[in-house]
Amino acid sequence: MQFLRNARTAFTNNRAERRAHRQLAEELAAFRTAAERTELDLMLGRHSAEETREIHAILNRQDAERRYHEAVHPAGIAGHHS
Repeated sequence: MQFLRNARTAFTNNRAERRAHRQLAEELAAFRTAAERTELDLMLGRHSAEETREIHAILNRQDAERRYHEAVHPAGIAGHHS
């Protein structure tokens, strides 16, 4: 029975962590302009790399997704909408 309780607790914790990660990613996605990202970078610069590791990973992934989207769907080409 202890194993089942531990498994249930681990499952619940993992689900909560995923939810928190998704919420953080959604909040960080709001920092889109160069000025907003500069402000965010200044705030992050006040903390250690370890403290900001997850945030930087999310931002890097979001930047890569934006670059990919812009490369696949360039603005200004007829028939393509961003």
